[in-house]
Amino acid sequence: MLAKRSGAGSLSERVTFQRKDAIDDGYGNPVTGPWQDIFTEPARLQPRLGSEPVIAARLTGIQPFTLTVRSSTRTREVTPAWRIVNARSGATYNIKAITNPDERNVWLDLLVVEGEPS
Repeated sequence: MLAKRSGAGSLSERVTFQRKDAIDDGYGNPVTGPWQDIFTEPARLQPRLGSEPVIAARLTGIQPFTLTVRSSTRTREVTPAWRIVNARSGATYNIKAITNPDERNVWLDLLVVEGEPS
C-alpha cells in the first residue's frame, strides 16, 4: 500500500470553489443565479471506493474522493452548498462533508462526489 503523502508537495491539483448567489429577479423575488467562481486553491484528490446506486430508475456510477486543502479563512467558509471544479480536467465535484482531521486547523478534508447532478 502506498504511504500517504503530506505537505505542500502532495497538493498537485488546482481546484476552483464555486457557489450560487441569490439574485433579484426584478420583481423583488430572490432566485438562484448561475455558479460563480469564488477562489482557486491547490488541493490533493484521493479516490475512494466508488458505487453504482440506482437514481431515477437508472444505474449511475458515483465516484467519491477525499479532497485535501490547506485550512484558511477562505476554505473555512466553504459549505456543502458549494461545488468544486478541477481547474485542469474540468471535472465537477459536489461537496458532501467537510472535516478538520488533525483538529489543529492545518488541513481540511472534503468528501466530494463526481458523477452526481448538482
